[in-house]
Amino acid sequence: MPVTPQEVLKMIQDENIKIVDLKFIDMPGIWQHCSFYYDQIDESSFTDGVPFDGSSIRGWKAINESDMAMVPDPNTAWIDPFMKEKTLSMICSIKEPRTGEWYSRDPRSIAQKAINFLNNTGIADVAYFGPEAEFFVFDDVRFDQTESQGFYYVDSVEGRWNSGRTESSGNLGYKPRYKEGYFPVSPSDTLQDMRTEMLLTMAECGVPIEKHHHEVATGGQNELGFRFAPLIEAADHLMTYKYVIKNVGKKHGKTVTFMPKPLFNDNGSGMHTHQSIWKDGKPLFWGDKYANLSQTALYYIGGLLKHAPALLAFTNPTTNSYKRLVPGFEAPVNLAYSQGNRSASIRIPLSGTNPKAKRLEFRCPDATCNPYLAFAAMLCAGLDGIKNQIDPGDSLDVDIYDLSPEELSKIPSTPGSLEAALEALENDHNFLTDTGVFTKDFVENWIEYKLDNEVNPLRLRPHPYEFSLYYDC
Repeated sequence: MPVTPQEVLKMIQDENIKIVDLKFIDMPGIWQHCSFYYDQIDESSFTDGVPFDGSSIRGWKAINESDMAMVPDPNTAWIDPFMKEKTLSMICSIKEPRTGEWYSRDPRSIAQKAINFLNNTGIADVAYFGPEAEFFVFDDVRFDQTESQGFYYVDSVEGRWNSGRTESSGNLGYKPRYKEGYFPVSPSDTLQDMRTEMLLTMAECGVPIEKHHHEVATGGQNELGFRFAPLIEAADHLMTYKYVIKNVGKKHGKTVTFMPKPLFNDNGSGMHTHQSIWKDGKPLFWGDKYANLSQTALYYIGGLLKHAPALLAFTNPTTNSYKRLVPGFEAPVNLAYSQGNRSASIRIPLSGTNPKAKRLEFRCPDATCNPYLAFAAMLCAGLDGIKNQIDPGDSLDVDIYDLSPEELSKIPSTPGSLEAALEALENDHNFLTDTGVFTKDFVENWIEYKLDNEVNPLRLRPHPYEFSLYYDC
């Protein structure tokens, strides 16, 4: 049942809460927050919002038009488990106080527009998303970049590279081998208790939890699972997921990263994203076609595959994303679909005969994305496929990694860099803007921001490996 503002205000009173923390997401995808004394929050806060200065938020306002308003969603209220003083947390969308309109560059408001568009099409009335975000837990991380040096250093007690290290309490030797970290029990898996604490803490924060386990790579790669949810709730849950995992890790003296490729020569961290659309309580992806899919589902897949190069500008929005999307590390670089086949970019899970479980899994995304933008963009691509009856072609039911170079050359692949994905977005964004979900201003601002703040700065700096290649030239 939806939570009302009155119920939240009563919770503040009943729990004797003195501080209310309002969180919102910036354009690149990082939570920002401001904490208020409880008497600053009243019923009008849930409609008119709470004023703040938006001029310092990345990709947003100029200083001469910086006044904005955070509007908390009462359905996202939970007591923050990491604060000394009892603190109520809520997630906000952003309004323009001058007009009372939702801010066109606010990712959560864009996600709401995607839901509105879905309803307006008459195709469906709910889109479910289930992201699976992987991450690394390290014991030490150091990095720097100056005019005369550039380096990074990460370390983990589980790192296979430490199998020969002298350790203070003796090296016990239980270090998962490269690409063999999937599901080992203790003592090789040293993070069981911490993952359990992460999972249970997520539940306290309102996230519908499912499972946790070690992942494939050495060096402390892990994954926690939570139940799928409607688009905005799924994005809210993912942001809470990242917040909880990082803070539980800090509590244990560990550091967590969702970087797709923090380690060379082992598997990276992705965010396989399950999705389906429903209408009037009935799933629309179940049918009598390939893998028990409906024609609607196949058209949805066609839209994802057609627009995938542009989509990746939102689902894989960092330069590091493309160090994961390379052959040889279970990375979904091939733009094809297949039943139960993890070498394809779209996998149809073997979900049995229950129509409600029928879904597809887009395996390209990673957790550096802004989930509100990524989910909205994927939904727009899928709906474009349905609207225009885009044929996804034949399924590819082979291990794509075993195909010959000649056979592989016939299969489209993901862009090889963020710059290439941004170029694809520049050339293919009507499926986003014609819907009214994304504005042309937002798309242009996104491309400009990514080029100016990520692509070009990286291009200007020497890479440490270039010294190995070229110093003695």
